Amino acid sequence: MDVLHFLFGVFGNATALFLFLAPTITFKRIIRSKSTEQFSGIPYVMTLLNCLLSAWYGLPFVSKNNILVSTINGAGAVIETIYVVVFIIYAAKKEKGKILGLLTLVLAIFTGVALVSLCALHGNARKLFCGCAAAIFSIIMYGSPLSIMRTVIKTKSVEYMPFFLSLFVFLCGTSWFVYGLLGRDPFVAVPNGVGCGLGAIQLILYFIYRDNKGEAKKPISAPSLEMGPGKNPPREAVGRTSVDDFSVHVTFFAASSLITC
Repeated sequence: MDVLHFLFGVFGNATALFLFLAPTITFKRIIRSKSTEQFSGIPYVMTLLNCLLSAWYGLPFVSKNNILVSTINGAGAVIETIYVVVFIIYAAKKEKGKILGLLTLVLAIFTGVALVSLCALHGNARKLFCGCAAAIFSIIMYGSPLSIMRTVIKTKSVEYMPFFLSLFVFLCGTSWFVYGLLGRDPFVAVPNGVGCGLGAIQLILYFIYRDNKGEAKKPISAPSLEMGPGKNPPREAVGRTSVDDFSVHVTFFAASSLITC
């Protein structure tokens, strides 16, 4: 049982790392153009909060036998911090102020959770408090691709839902779901069970509409996996497969999801 628990945790680390690194394609473009264009920075900041809370929950003095939860979310927090810093550097003044404000709020929330859990709570109460905080944000992150699935059904096209990212969402959610079950930890099992189910639905949709990829009429304002929902993609982005916000929405996590607690 302990060996299986460890193996599923390692596999979960690997799949989650893939989801965390998926947005590097977008950030290469941002650095080259020295502009964030119409990309949204909000998912990266929120994913950072999810990673911080999940990494905190996995520490031994909060929950036992969950160090693998901390390792991947610690790595995810570093990666998301880099994304946020790059985004702030190249964002327009108005957008920069908005992201800085949101980042301040995120850090304040995490600091508050950490201080309360350290100073006011002990034992199971500490685990319950931190686990609930991490699980709530993980479920929110896993639920974000619902808008993408709605677009796929509406357009009958999977252009905005790349197969391999959908596959890794499913594999990541499944591995952490089993990890949580083996470790008898509902704060890991429940949100990742949700992620596993949503990943399975994405794969089903992909196989239903896979023959229509790129053929259906694509609405300009469709919430592509690269743009934030409701934003119009730049002209050069129309008609090509996008991969950005999909990864951050599920990490958030996947990937994501994020992805852990």
